[in-house]
Amino acid sequence: MEARVPRSQETSTLYDLMVIGGGINGCGIARDAAGRGLSVVLAEMNDLASATSSASTKLFHGGLRYLEYFEVRLVREALVEREILLRAMPHISWPMRFILPYNDAMRFDTETPASKVLNAIMPWMKGRRPAWMIRLGLFLYDNLGGRQILPGTSTLDLSTAPEGKPLKCEFRKAYEYSDCWVEDSRLVVLNARDAQARGARILVRTKVVSAERTQDHWTVTVEDEATGVQREIRARVLVNAGGPWVGDIIRTKAHLDSNEGIRLVRGSHIVTRRLYNHDKCYFLQGEDGRIIFTIPYETDFTLIGTTDQDHPDPSVKPECTPEEQDYLCAFASRYFKRPVTRDDIVWTYSGVRPLYDDGASSATAATRDYTLTVNDDGGAPVLNVFGGKITTYRRLAESAMEKIAPWFPGLSSAWTARVPLPGGDFPVEGVDALKKRLTASYPFLGEYHSGRLVRAYGTEAFTVLGDAKGIEDLGQSFGATLTEREVEWLMDREYARTAEDIVWRRSKLGLRMSAGEIDNLDNWMRHRLTSGKPAAAE
Repeated sequence: MEARVPRSQETSTLYDLMVIGGGINGCGIARDAAGRGLSVVLAEMNDLASATSSASTKLFHGGLRYLEYFEVRLVREALVEREILLRAMPHISWPMRFILPYNDAMRFDTETPASKVLNAIMPWMKGRRPAWMIRLGLFLYDNLGGRQILPGTSTLDLSTAPEGKPLKCEFRKAYEYSDCWVEDSRLVVLNARDAQARGARILVRTKVVSAERTQDHWTVTVEDEATGVQREIRARVLVNAGGPWVGDIIRTKAHLDSNEGIRLVRGSHIVTRRLYNHDKCYFLQGEDGRIIFTIPYETDFTLIGTTDQDHPDPSVKPECTPEEQDYLCAFASRYFKRPVTRDDIVWTYSGVRPLYDDGASSATAATRDYTLTVNDDGGAPVLNVFGGKITTYRRLAESAMEKIAPWFPGLSSAWTARVPLPGGDFPVEGVDALKKRLTASYPFLGEYHSGRLVRAYGTEAFTVLGDAKGIEDLGQSFGATLTEREVEWLMDREYARTAEDIVWRRSKLGLRMSAGEIDNLDNWMRHRLTSGKPAAAE
């Protein structure tokens, strides 16, 4: 794919939008804007989804616990989005059933509005979550968003249901409800690819050095990480979707006076060997008022998370601390017959959520809703993006377009709810049929390999494999079913530059590959880049 604007003309070109940040919000906004005919350039200082957007709990959901904070609008919007997104990306997202074991020792976070109301009218409950309130919350959860695809809530007898087998005998009752899984970092890349296909320019590993405002445009100086070369990009509107760095961009890059605050909250996760033999998730309530999920992950593993800890400095790389690992292990062990220990952990990851600072007393209580503000004091406008959830990224992008519409008279209407992402042009229930088609076309693929390709690329899996007649036609094998042809696709079409980009963001094959295999992949990619072979077009 060719860039819309040649480099030689860049300083004389005036873009409509300059987006800073290649996470889900930045890429979602770039896609929406490009699809409405605006000229867009996006700059990301690292790899796409290299921060918060690849470190989520991998769910897109309404946020059942947000009902305790009476954030009904946020929950309803997210519930509506679940089914819109399922239809747009059935390869990288799918429905899941969640098991919520009930025990009368489970308690609210004492700071939630629901807890305060309950304590006022039923003080003898002492913060416990009564069963009727959980069932009421699940009734609202089932009905606020107008479900068409996902089944509703049911009640389980854990003493006889197979979902009770891994749990301690004290848990005899559970509620089962629906939410959805998403491959978060692939969602970001697919939005970037679709934005580029519609004319946007995507610059990875390109750092914003400064942003200077004039009366009618911004001049943004960016620096290429690989070469150190700086250049200027001009745009009518600046979009600050810097995630954890949104405040830094306001203060040190754009040099704006602003009293808007951001609260950085670290969420850490552990991945263990598989804890149970079914494909459902557990929603676990703690006696401290918090909740965690245990989620079947990458076939052979279980994902457990998340924590909520304040993380004051975005320049400090978030890591799952030993204390957080112990907390998550102990939390899960409160429910499972076989204790979860640090010896079970095979990988950890941590991300920082850039939440709008609403003055909440704890990291857990801080709002997950998004806030968009426009500053046009003294010249061209800048849109600042605070907070947000993966589930509502598409609606956030639409809201961003509404905010900047006054500067673009005649801007076309919203369109993304009706259009699938690359590879997602098949029915929600069509994954098995697509796997069969792929296996029939490429019978040399093993079951795991073909299933992985469908879940990563959807209908584009056929394009990735091309005219291959046998496994040898896919070129060098790097391990764990990753082949040269797929790596070339990821470099040429999906902006990958390093092995880390591929094994931890474009996929999770790092869980299956050895350190030596990953090093070999990295060396191969570095040689391909330095030998002049094409990488993802800008």
